[in-house]
Amino acid sequence: MKISGRTAIVTGAASGLGLGIARHLASLGVRVCLADIDEQDLIRALPTIPSTGTADAACAVTSDLSTRQGAQRLVATAIDTMGHIDILVNNAGGGVIRPTLAHTEATLRETMDRNLWTMLYCTLEIIPHMVERNYGRVVSIGAESVRNGLWQHAVYSAAKGGVHGITPGLAREFAPNHITFNVVAPAMVITPEHAALMQRMSTADRHEHDRFLEQIRCSIPSGRGGTVDEVAAAAAYLASDDAGFVTGQILSVNGGSSML
Repeated sequence: MKISGRTAIVTGAASGLGLGIARHLASLGVRVCLADIDEQDLIRALPTIPSTGTADAACAVTSDLSTRQGAQRLVATAIDTMGHIDILVNNAGGGVIRPTLAHTEATLRETMDRNLWTMLYCTLEIIPHMVERNYGRVVSIGAESVRNGLWQHAVYSAAKGGVHGITPGLAREFAPNHITFNVVAPAMVITPEHAALMQRMSTADRHEHDRFLEQIRCSIPSGRGGTVDEVAAAAAYLASDDAGFVTGQILSVNGGSSML
């Protein structure tokens, strides 16, 4: 894959999909800047990033990316540390998954802040830098629930739907600047952190959660959830030079849960 030697920001990279993507990119020779709001998790994650084989180690920035100031700080720090940024992976997110009428004003705003504003602010901050360099790859993590209408995901899908919706417009607008914009839309993925959380649930909560996951699993023809590595591989392809003619696309990593 033509990606070694590039530099990348990965948001929401202290755990879960973001950490998996950061590790995968680093294993391909990409120098990564991990960004997250959780400083302690970032401190624990940073030593687990594979060496790129150069003296330039991965770096980490703690910032609240749901604010414009937080995104500005991240991009400025990453450029100052690494010299330039080739790739932005908008992974920061996290759903408040619950029945629609069970949402509160706080959870509605939290879902939008985590999943839409983080992507929008980071993208707006990186575009001028990529335009100046006449090169860039922006890969955002969306959600298959935008297409297939999963149970209890309506508000989450509204936020991720914004991520899906803005991507083709950005792709068309900035194609002359050799910047591509794409989305990876995973179906159900059980991350190590999710699995650990399930182990800490009460018996009753675990039973209800298992029932909910089984309902989702039954909607996937492959009969299983995806893996972090499968999502990371898709993101890495779209971030590579090999995908230079791929832009404005939603790449579903979904086991067939929705099909064209």
